[in-house]
Amino acid sequence: MGVKLKDFVHAKTITFEELNGKVIAVDAHNMLYQFLTTIRQRDGSLLVNSKGEVTSHLNGLFYRCTSFMEKGMKLVFVFDGKPPVLKRKEIERRRGIKEEARIRFEKAEKEGDVEAMRKYSSRTTVLTKEMIEESKKLLRLLGIPIVQAPSEGEAQAAYMTQKDVFAAVSQDYDSLLSGSERLVRNLSVEGKRKKAGKLAYEIVKPELILLSEMLNTLGIDREQLIVIAMLIGTDYNPKGIPGIGPQKALKLVKGQKDFDKIFEKAEWKKHTDVDWKEIFYTIKDMPVVKDYVLQWSMPDIEGIKEMLVDNNFSAERVEQKLEKFVQEKEVREQTGLGRWA
Repeated sequence: MGVKLKDFVHAKTITFEELNGKVIAVDAHNMLYQFLTTIRQRDGSLLVNSKGEVTSHLNGLFYRCTSFMEKGMKLVFVFDGKPPVLKRKEIERRRGIKEEARIRFEKAEKEGDVEAMRKYSSRTTVLTKEMIEESKKLLRLLGIPIVQAPSEGEAQAAYMTQKDVFAAVSQDYDSLLSGSERLVRNLSVEGKRKKAGKLAYEIVKPELILLSEMLNTLGIDREQLIVIAMLIGTDYNPKGIPGIGPQKALKLVKGQKDFDKIFEKAEWKKHTDVDWKEIFYTIKDMPVVKDYVLQWSMPDIEGIKEMLVDNNFSAERVEQKLEKFVQEKEVREQTGLGRWA
């Protein structure tokens, strides 16, 4: 879902040159869902190989990662672990939406309604265990390190920004609740983003959000930001408190550190059957791995070719992309602009 903090965010547009040589932690599930939602055929159906197996995630991962690496970025992908217990209701709600969309898609398919097929197809997106394992395999072949989070990947990536990573990469603002010191959004090599369920595109530019600047501007701390998110809606209470939007939530929270009083005034118990402390500390104290190791290796060119061609990728296109990839790597090594490990 992603918490609605847009009203409070003042992002700075950045260039790829500013990310050259930087280590960035990618919220893997967030990015893979983007690929599955947008990399589709004209009727809205996913890309598949000759066996009928989905390949949209591999397509997006290969071309985007190599393009980012050509530009000197050092990627690390962070994968979700076990979701928090409190998120189960939201997961079930999303499954219901996907199932309803699937039924509508199948109806449109029988009727030959391509426009309706395109509309509902992206809403049926499911990231399977097989897709996750295939993605990890391709990343390893590319020489990109993987960190397996014990729970939410965005919290793990946020923790890493406090240690040895420049920024977390995600479209969701939830990373800020988790304490990500820097968040990069709209990281698209093409400079445009496909609108889900449509053939239209919108122009996007990479943007950088600094948590410290955001909190200083608002005059609050991270704990108060979490409370604001809870009042307007999170993955653990999607509807938030009726009648409370971002500005009203900020007014309630600003200058008030007694959270019991805030939630009492907002009539939390009237609208939510979960104690506010359960949600608050689930977000604030999400478990993370602290002894992770980041080690990059040389890409396995032949292994990449074999995996992608076996999945019916164009051998010529893969070859061309890898040749460019290797050439850019050699230029960086010669000019000292980047290192692989």
